[in-house]
Amino acid sequence: SYTNILTMLDLGGIPLASADRRDAHPLILAGGPCAFNPAPLAAFIDAFVIGEGEEAVVEIADMLAGSKKQKSGRAAMLEALANLEGVYVPAVHGPDKTIFKRKVININRQRHPAAPVVPLMQTVHDRIVLEIARGCTRGCRFCQAGMIWRPYRERDAGLIMDMADRALAATGHDEISLLALSAGDYSCIEPLMQTLMRKHAAGRVALALPSLRVETLSRTLIEEIKRIRKTSFTLAPEAGTDKMRRIINKGNTAEDLLTSVDNVFAAGWKAVKLYFMIGLPLEEESDLDGIVDLSYQALRAARRRGQVTVSLSTFVPKPHTPFQWESQLSIDETFSRQNFIRRRMNNRSLAVRWHDARMSLLEGLFSRGDEKIGTLLLRAWRKGCRFDGWSEIFRFDLWQEALAETEIPTGEYLRERSANEPLPWDNIDCGVSRDFLLQERQKALAGDATPDCRYEACQDCGVCDFKDVQNIFSDQNLPAPTVEIRPPAGTVPEKVYRLSFAKTGRARFLSHLELAAALTRALRRSSLSLCYSAGYHPHPKISFATATSVGMESRQEYLDVTALAYPQNLSVLKGEINAALPDGMAITDLQALSFAARDLARYLWGFVYELILPADTNEEKLGVILQSIENFLAAESFPITRSSKGKTVTRDIRPFVEALSLNIKEKTVTLTVRHAQTGSVRPVDILRHVLGFSEEEMQRIGVVKMKTMLA
Repeated sequence: SYTNILTMLDLGGIPLASADRRDAHPLILAGGPCAFNPAPLAAFIDAFVIGEGEEAVVEIADMLAGSKKQKSGRAAMLEALANLEGVYVPAVHGPDKTIFKRKVININRQRHPAAPVVPLMQTVHDRIVLEIARGCTRGCRFCQAGMIWRPYRERDAGLIMDMADRALAATGHDEISLLALSAGDYSCIEPLMQTLMRKHAAGRVALALPSLRVETLSRTLIEEIKRIRKTSFTLAPEAGTDKMRRIINKGNTAEDLLTSVDNVFAAGWKAVKLYFMIGLPLEEESDLDGIVDLSYQALRAARRRGQVTVSLSTFVPKPHTPFQWESQLSIDETFSRQNFIRRRMNNRSLAVRWHDARMSLLEGLFSRGDEKIGTLLLRAWRKGCRFDGWSEIFRFDLWQEALAETEIPTGEYLRERSANEPLPWDNIDCGVSRDFLLQERQKALAGDATPDCRYEACQDCGVCDFKDVQNIFSDQNLPAPTVEIRPPAGTVPEKVYRLSFAKTGRARFLSHLELAAALTRALRRSSLSLCYSAGYHPHPKISFATATSVGMESRQEYLDVTALAYPQNLSVLKGEINAALPDGMAITDLQALSFAARDLARYLWGFVYELILPADTNEEKLGVILQSIENFLAAESFPITRSSKGKTVTRDIRPFVEALSLNIKEKTVTLTVRHAQTGSVRPVDILRHVLGFSEEEMQRIGVVKMKTMLA
């Protein structure tokens, strides 16, 4: 969110206003789609990169390196930035200098990183993302991306194959997302999908197409997507009637949607999401009824095979689109239309979700805002607004206070604009001409569609010069799909490998799920041919002896891995896995079992812990600890009371403790506990109830799991 930009500056000790920064402060640069209207952030950002940044960022880095050698001051560096193509510097250019979008002529020359950074925590996009095409020729009139990222450029299929190979080998991910504004429009999408799947199906790599037009979703694509894992399907009819789809130039019909829904459910999916917008220009009540009717038709096409979820978003006019002059619904109007649809959808198999109307209001303010919105932003931030896209943190009441204090009338920013009035982003040239946008607006008002220039004549949008800048399509001479490398099931026996591993240092803060994911990625990058479970969502056959505790170091944990029994040099294999693990995690031992292992957790016998006392623990305290240990070991029972899931539970911990001793010289306590189906005892229980440490004292005591013992 915009407020988080100010938060990052504040946390970095950087003055919020660009004008307040001096030579010692870093330069603050911004880019991306929102930079095509830089006005709301002009007071806070030193320079905006307008357009595509792959080549621009190299030039900026070279310029900054040269300026550093010359010991240039801040003003000189801003002047140098202002001379670069596609860079807008508010302090230098002012609002009247036209900045032309920076373009990458051929995206085949701009490769994705071969080894992208893989976070240890689980992220939303926990997969490989490969851009297969940039731009779009469809011409949806509400879509900013389809205008500002023109012309349409495809990446060669052979290059995509190579990028996929390298990224899989470097990350261990098990899913590839093929990214484009309309992935189904990629020239050879079906043979590309088939070739990728043939090559990587053995490694259970799933493919996803996150952006598909309903008429491009063929049976072939559906069959390829479902081969490994049924990744989610979101279909975007956008509007409920063919009339509205002509107005927005969507270019598909209700029949296209219903055919796709039927095909998806016939292929075994249990859920489909439909995406609609409300508040589009010329929308009438009959068009809202159309959303309801089309949703029920989709549900009937599902034939009780699954659920249909309808997602409603509010139309927000975007700069550099034919609808940039149109009005936006107020909050009350949005609520009214949302409720109109919700009341008419009362089938439990038809779920309805909607975007927060208050968030849509803010999106509209920033989308078409001027410098005054920057003043609003600063006031809201000072009141405490952060993470405004998170519903649980969003404070609209504070935004309302900021709006009142800055005297900004929301209606002025949501209203329809005349074609002749100046717009805050008039100084930014995205390549699409103003005349073309106005022409498209008139066509929308008349209900006329514009054909796709990919298949028909050029529509003279102004982007292409047909020398350097033009649509580029993939080489369709893709090699025939290769034969799967993995042998037929049952032809190669399976073998279980038992791994012992340690987690120390910062790795001790990983949750068990994060640790398991890191180990799985490392195993996928090794020469092991992992075996997988059956079903719609196959998982590697990996079994842990126990879940690891967050915050506790462990010198010995176990997991069993089932793989095809190809000959393996275990020493080499161990090195492969360790090379792919993050700092603090290491395989300490690896064995190939000669017997059929049961679930590893069934072999678990117990643990040995070392409790590291503070270095300043005096002799008197050590004496008390020693006496407490002796008393505990002499007791036949030792009941303790603790809270568990809101209940008070009393249990005897003495039977679970096999050994407890104090090393006075090293100031450590060694604890050996037995694990049983009824549970075990935690080190914290010993520290608190047996040794008598307070909560504050326990914060200074280190706990290390030294051994995990198997029966």
